[in-house]
Formats: sequence, structure tokens, C-alpha cells
Amino acid sequence: AELQSSQVPGSKYNYNSAILRTRLERLLRERELRKSNRSSHPNEEVRDGNRDVDVFGDGPLSTEGDNWQEEFLEGIAAARELADGCERKDGQPAKQRLLVVANRLPVSAVRRGEESWALEMSVGGLVSALLGVNDFEARWIGWAGVNVPDEIGQRSLTIALAEKRCIPVFLDEEIVHQYYNGYCNNILWPLFHYLGLPQEDRLATTRGFQSQFDAYKKANQMFADVVNEHYEEGDVVWCHDYHLMFLPKCLKDYNNEMKVGWFLHTPFPSSEIHRTLPSRSELLRSVLAADLVGFHTYDYARHFVSACTRILGLEGTPEGVEDQGKLTRVAAFPIGIDSDRFIRALELPQVKDHIKELKDRFAGRKVMLGVDRLDMIKGIPQKILAFEKFLEENPLWRDGVVLLQIAVPTRTDVPEYQKLTCQVHEIVGRINGRFGTLTAVPIHHLDRTLDFQALCALYAVTDVALVTSLRDGMNLVSYEFVACQASKKGVLILSEFAGAAQSLGAGAILVNPWNITEVAASIGYALNMPADEREKRHHHNFMHVTTHTSQEWAETFVSELNDSIVEAQMRTRQIPPLLRTIDVLQCYLQSNNRLLILGFNATLTEPVDAPGRRVDQFKEMELKLHPDLREPLKKLCDDPKTTILVLSGSERSVLDKVPYFCQCSSVPSLANSSRDDLILQNFGEYNLWLAAEHGMFVRPTKGEWMTTMPENLHMDWVDSVKHVFEYFTERTPRSHFEPRETSLVWNYKYADVEFGRLQAKDMLQHLWTGPISNASVEVVQGGRSVEVRAVGVTKGAAIDRILGEIVHNKDVKAPIDYVLCIGHFLPKDEDIYTFFEPELPAGLATTARANIGNPVNGSTSNRPIGRNGFRVTCSNTPYKSFPNSDKRTSSNGNGAGWWSKMRDRLTLQEGSSVLDLKSENYFSCAVGRKRSSARYLLGSSADVVSLIKELAEVS
Repeated sequence: AELQSSQVPGSKYNYNSAILRTRLERLLRERELRKSNRSSHPNEEVRDGNRDVDVFGDGPLSTEGDNWQEEFLEGIAAARELADGCERKDGQPAKQRLLVVANRLPVSAVRRGEESWALEMSVGGLVSALLGVNDFEARWIGWAGVNVPDEIGQRSLTIALAEKRCIPVFLDEEIVHQYYNGYCNNILWPLFHYLGLPQEDRLATTRGFQSQFDAYKKANQMFADVVNEHYEEGDVVWCHDYHLMFLPKCLKDYNNEMKVGWFLHTPFPSSEIHRTLPSRSELLRSVLAADLVGFHTYDYARHFVSACTRILGLEGTPEGVEDQGKLTRVAAFPIGIDSDRFIRALELPQVKDHIKELKDRFAGRKVMLGVDRLDMIKGIPQKILAFEKFLEENPLWRDGVVLLQIAVPTRTDVPEYQKLTCQVHEIVGRINGRFGTLTAVPIHHLDRTLDFQALCALYAVTDVALVTSLRDGMNLVSYEFVACQASKKGVLILSEFAGAAQSLGAGAILVNPWNITEVAASIGYALNMPADEREKRHHHNFMHVTTHTSQEWAETFVSELNDSIVEAQMRTRQIPPLLRTIDVLQCYLQSNNRLLILGFNATLTEPVDAPGRRVDQFKEMELKLHPDLREPLKKLCDDPKTTILVLSGSERSVLDKVPYFCQCSSVPSLANSSRDDLILQNFGEYNLWLAAEHGMFVRPTKGEWMTTMPENLHMDWVDSVKHVFEYFTERTPRSHFEPRETSLVWNYKYADVEFGRLQAKDMLQHLWTGPISNASVEVVQGGRSVEVRAVGVTKGAAIDRILGEIVHNKDVKAPIDYVLCIGHFLPKDEDIYTFFEPELPAGLATTARANIGNPVNGSTSNRPIGRNGFRVTCSNTPYKSFPNSDKRTSSNGNGAGWWSKMRDRLTLQEGSSVLDLKSENYFSCAVGRKRSSARYLLGSSADVVSLIKELAEVS
């Protein structure tokens, strides 16, 4: 039944159903609720710097299935659970707490005495951006910028900062030196701004890198400890910038239910730049622990996803980065400013006095303005050289324009910055000496900061603002300039390498700061721009600055973070639970005839990946049985009540011989090989069954290979597809293909990710329109592979016939009453899980079990495969259901005799008839794959080893 929705007052997004099926619908609803709350309480005093956040529960809703409405309402209930019953004294809902975690607090502390502190508001992009955020119950956690070694000082500073809703993190001098000055400023900051890792003193840098990285991790853990101390259930933790890339992982290790977002205020470099960082993988995985990762522009978000894909081998999606079913949302959230603060400041008497003074001072001259930190990335030398070129080419403007350059000093103790300062002073002095007069100079350069009122006045009188960053995360100076230009309507010249170019690019004049000639020409164009064009450009930028404010930025980020949390909860409900070993063992002990179906690759194989090591293609392609499995596996095989089947998609030689190397040329067939020629290093010593190529070939370890393929299996498509695979293997470095008897597999796992995907797409288009357009084949796409196989070649389609072979080759004393099926199978082959589902309706079960293509009449044989081809083992005999549990066999009495007669009448194709399986005795388990139709999950092959060891102990 459709659920009726309540109408939102004043909202144009009124839905006929409370079920908001798309993410966009949910976010639009949240946006309208925020607007409605603000309009309903326009004069409400915001005491705590908070806002009402209505967390509208949501999730990745699918229209498929019968329970999605119920699941959605459960998601709503989960999201609102914390807010229920929480009201303020004025009757309004309790506001969501926001813990803002940044390297520095928004205040600077100076010690005046043993227990006395002077606190002063700091300046900076993040601080100014968050000044306008007044709708959260916010707490700011960070370093106070001062070393406080004694407990008395720490206690008194904590009390003083608490009045400003700040919580300090105390870092000692050594940590600050190694973590902040070392790893953050000497490694990460240059790399993220495309300056690369330090080149000079390479040996010293290499030796000191690990200690700096260790200090970085230690400092992040110290931040996490403070957050954990003050965290309350339902809080949103918002981590900021490259100083705290390890923090999301630390917080999630403490509490996986914590809502964690991470935002980067600098550019994120391309994957080719980031991969030079020695700790590249560890940092990326730590950031991916967050629920939402935010960047200023789509370019930075795209670079981050690309780095995760290329470096970590994870799946990049339009929503973010997915790792085995766990999705970290990655999105662009352009930051803004509190534009009203600047607009209101222009009406202050002090600002008006400053404006009048500046107009008198520069009367008759056009004012150009640059406001930057004195930093390598700000492009100050390039800006001044472009201005010099403009003066050279336009003599008439030499007395009619002045450049005011405010260069805020930073890191004055670093030699590189000292060198930059000297360089800028030298260029300014040369230009002023060349074009200046006794009464005026073309450049006014100030190495100092300006107070807020003086800065607003300077913005207001400026005709052309010049922002020439070589690389900048956003650059809010351009926003501040636009906000103060309501009357002047000046022109903004903006570097295309600043993040603000994505937002203000339409109204600004975009330039490449390295192109001095282009910047000089843009200066001339801006100074001579007609008034109507200036007004149109300003109007476009002004509308953006006043609507995309810092408050909207923060509200949007937190809203999407809340949305991502509930979506993740809904997604988790669809993920099978972890396998409980105790249940497996108890049912195992109580059963009489057990069947263990085990996958091979990534299930029983020896792991080759080591933390921090790159993928070794050579070792990964050499599949070996895990050494820890040899003894427990032998114990299980010797148990007369247990039958083990190793089921692999690989060809027979992989299960027969080790080492095995996939090559582009055809692997020699085993059809002509005698049993004595095989070196059975993997399973030769075990009494179990092997099934290769998705169950199309089967044999006991002490027997011959038999085939379960239908006689009419058409393989005339093989040669044409093989030629295509060979062609793409030659064109794609580090790719390979595996020719099998029932399929062909092209694997590009080790090739370049993007190139491999493009090649696979090209290959598929060619296959569908050519070699397989009329063939009876299926195309199975894996994570990094393309497989073409005959129709009906799946593990689920073959298992019934395999069971028939096992029953007729083994003296089975009782029906199979326990099945454990474990593997890392492709989704196409997970039909083996549904085959054993006892609770499936009879018709559906028959369909699932009979999904083996179109068997034809033919004889059956379990003879070895000869050189002249295959014999078919198939039957038209209808599937039977095993008698009800009241007729179940027992170790004595009439049951045993009944089973003996029943077993004798079975054909090879009635494997399903040997099952007497209750639901609680069936365990299907996917290894390392969260999106699965299996009942349970195991994390890795190491978990499989542990489980088999425990089974062997109780066997």
C-alpha cells in the first residue's frame, strides 16, 4: 500500500508518497526543510552557533523486491532515533552537535601567567568560512598553537578555551616539528600543490621521512583520543585538511558507527603525482574510512577517485569509491564565505572613513589589488612581472594605474620563503625604480596583514582584482572582493588553477598565470572594459557568492553526510552477515553425511599480497595451496562421513600441477597425458574430488578426469574469439588470456586500470557485433576480466551432475544432510548457492537446479577423456525430491535398507535426489565479496583456513 506523505509547509516539493526513492529527492526534501525552518524562525537567537538538522532517513532504495518500503521506514526510524524526545526549552528539536576537527583552533593562545591566557581570533580560509555557520551546536577541536608541557597550564587553557567552545589538543615541540613542520608542510603540502617531493638533501630527507610519518600518525591518534573523549552518540565529526588524513581511520577503529566526514581545503593532485608519495596507499585507505569525502572542485574529487583506482585497485563509481561493498562517497562541495558580513561591513562608519581616505589617496588612478599569503603557490612574482609587461606595452597607463599588493608573511623561518621574499622585493624595487616618479610609484607592496575593516575598504575601492595563484585549493579572496563590489562593480582576473575558477569562471577573466603575456593583455582588457560588461560580469559572480555561502556549504556537507550514513545502513542490511563458526561446528557434528564444496583461487590458495607491497603479477598467477591447509584438509578427507569437492573455474592443469603460469599461448592439453605424468603437488595426497572449468570436468584425486558437458555443446566459436583475445592481449601490456576447453578468459587485472577498461569495452563491442553475434555463448564480466563461455557452463548447472558422479563412485551410506559451500565466485557462478537452498519453492528449485542449458538424449559415461573427444553425461530423467524428514535414514532399522535401494536406482544426473538438507544445515559463504547471494561472508582466505582447522579438530 502506498504511504501518504505529510505536506511540507511552503515547499514546492510535495510528494504523493513518503518514500523518496532517489538521493536527489531526499536532498531536495532536506533543503526545503532547512529553508522552512529558517523562514519560520527568522529572529530566533542562535545561542550555541547551532541549527536544526532534520535527518530524513534514507538509503539506496530499489524498486525491486517486496520489502523496500519496510526497509526504508526502518532507515528513517534509525536516523531519527537519537532525536526522538530531545527538545530544547523553547520546544524546538535538539540541534545536532558538530565536532569540527582541524589542525589549528580558530583562536591563538598567549600565556600571560601560570594560569592566565590571552586568546585572540585567528585568520584564515577555514576560519573565515566557518564564521558564518551558526546553525549547529558546534565544537572546535584542534591545536592551540602553543606548547603547554605542564598540567596546570593545560587545565587552565582548557577552561579558557571552553568559553569559546574550543577543545585543545596538546602537542609537544618534537611532535609539532616532525608532524607539522616536517610531514605536513615539507611533504604533503608541496606534493598536493604539484611542487613534488623535496629534491635537495635527498639522503637526509629519505632518512627523516619515516620518523616524520610516524609522528604524523601519532599526532592524528592524539587528535582522535580527544575526539573520542568528547564524542556523544549522534555527533557528526568533521575532519579538515591534509593534516588529519589518518584521523578518519583512527575514529572508525574506535567506533565504527561514528559519523565521520573529511574535507580537503587544498588541491588533490593527479594520481601520477600522488603515487610518488611513499605512504600513498596507507593515507588513501585511511581517508576512505570516512563516510563522506569532500573537495572544493570536481577535478580534485576526480583525482582522488582515480588515485584510489590506480593505486589501490578499488572500484571508482559516480558516487565515490567502492571496496567490497563498502562505499565511501566522494563529492565536490565548493566552499563559500559569510557574504553578509562583508556587505554589512561596508556600512560601518570606520569602513566608510577608510574608503574615503583611499579614494583621496589614489584619485585619478585605477586601483589594482592583490591579497595573498607570501607563498610559492600564490604566483606573486608572476603577477608583478605581468604588471611590468603591461606598463611596458601601455605607456599611457603608467601614471593612471597602481597595483596594491598585500603579501601576508608566512613561515618566515624557512629558507625557501625567505628567498621568495627577497625575490619579490627585488622585482618590486626594480619596477618602481623604472616606472616610478618623485610623487608616485606603480606598485605599493606591503609585507603585513590588514585588519578586517581596512581590508573591506580596500576591496571596495579596487577596480581590478588580480588573483594569479599557480595552484590553489579555492582562494576566498576572490569571493571577498566580489562581495564588496556592489557599487564599484570591479573586474576579477582569476587564475584558472585556483579552485574558485570553477565557480566564478563565467564572470571573471580566466588566465594562465605562467603566461605573462596573457595576464598583461587581460589587465589591459579589464581596465578598458565597458561599464555594461563589467556590470553583467559582476552580477553573475555576486549572485554566486551571496547564494553559495559558508553556511550553505556546511549545511550541504552535513546533510549529505547524514544521508550517506543512513544509505550505508540500508546497504548493510542487504549484505549477508559474517559466518558464525560455532553454528558451522555444531551442525557439522550432528550430521551423518557432509558435503564440503570449496573454491580454489582466493579461497584455498596461498596469499601473495603483503601490506605496503605492490601487486606481484608473477606470484599471483602461480596458484598454490595454502601451506596451513595441508594437515587439516587431510584430516577432513580421511573422515568417512565427509566428502570434499574443490570446485574451480580454472582449467584442469591448475588443479593438477604446480607451478602454473598463464601465458598468451595455448596451454598444453592434458588429454594425451597419462596419470603417471602428472605431478600432483596440490591435491595428489588427498582423498577428495576435483572439478575444473566450472564443473565441466570432474574426477577423484585417485581417478581419471570425466566430463559433464552435453554432447551438443557447440564450440565452433572458439577460434574466432581466440583471435580477438590474442589481438587485445598484444595491444594491452600486462594482460593475458587463458584458453580453456569450454571457455576463453581475457584478464587485464595487472594492466593500467583505465586503459584496460577501455580495451575491454572495445573488445565487447567487437565481440557482440562479430564472432559471437549468433553463437550460443555467454559473456561473463569479472572485476578485471572478460570470459566467453558456452551457454550453461556455470557451477550451479554442473553441481547436480557432479553429485551424481560422486554417489556412483563412492559407497555413500546415507543421504547428504549437511552442505558447506565456500568460494570466491563470480556473480554468474553464484547459482551454486541457490541450488542447495532447501526453502526454495519446488518449481523454483527445479528451475535453479535444471539451469544447465538444453540437455539432449544421450548416453552417460564416466570413462576418462580420450584424444578423440568427450563422452556426454546427461539425462532427461526428471528431478526428484528426497523423502520427507520422517523417512530420513538412520544408522539402523528400515531406513538404511530403504536408502540402499534408493541409491541403486539413482542415475548419474539425479544428484539433487541424494540431498536430505534442512535449512539450518546449509551454509553458503562468499569469501572477500560482500555483494553476494550467499548466506554468509568470510573476509579472506585466512578466515577459510581458520574455519577448516576448527572443522578438522572436531572431525
